[in-house]
Amino acid sequence: MATCILTVVGDDRPGVVSALSAPIVAHGGSWERSQLSRLAGKFAGIVLVTVPDGRLDALLADLSALGSEGLGVSIERTDEPVTDDSLVLHLDLLGADHPGIVAEISASLAAAGISIDELSTDVRDAPMAGGTLFEAHAVLTAPPATHTDALRAMLEGLADELMVEIRLSEEL
Repeated sequence: MATCILTVVGDDRPGVVSALSAPIVAHGGSWERSQLSRLAGKFAGIVLVTVPDGRLDALLADLSALGSEGLGVSIERTDEPVTDDSLVLHLDLLGADHPGIVAEISASLAAAGISIDELSTDVRDAPMAGGTLFEAHAVLTAPPATHTDALRAMLEGLADELMVEIRLSEEL
C-alpha cells in the first residue's frame, strides 16, 4: 500500500469533500485521517490516504484533475508512520489575543526537542472583558526521557511573559 498526504485548498461549496473522496474510493483507496476547515471562505484540509501501489499513479492523476473544479490538491507520498516510545503530551492555552503567541510557544518547544503533532487554534470574543481570546490545543511528542515537570515550569514562565494560561498534561 502507498501512503500519501493530500493538502487541499479551494473555494468552499457543497460537495467539496465528495469531489475529493470519490477518486480515492474509485481507486481502492482509504481515507484514513483528516483535518478539514472552512477558513475565510475557503475550504482547506489535509488528508492521509492509503491506496494499492498499482493504483497510485491513476489516483494522483484524478486528484490533480480536481484543479479544473477549483480545488487545488497537492500530493506528497510518504512512508508508513513509525511507532516509537515517545511521550505524548497535550497542551491547552488560553489568553488575550496578541501577535506572537504561536511563534514564542513553538520556538520554545522546538528548542526543548519537542514536536507539535497537532495544533488547532481559534480566536473568539472575550465574554465579559471585551477584546478577543486566543485559544490553542496541541498534541506534542517528546523524547521518552523528557522531564515533564521541567517542561511545565518552562511553559509556565513563558505563559507569564505572554500573559496566557497554559496547561500541560500527559496522555493517559
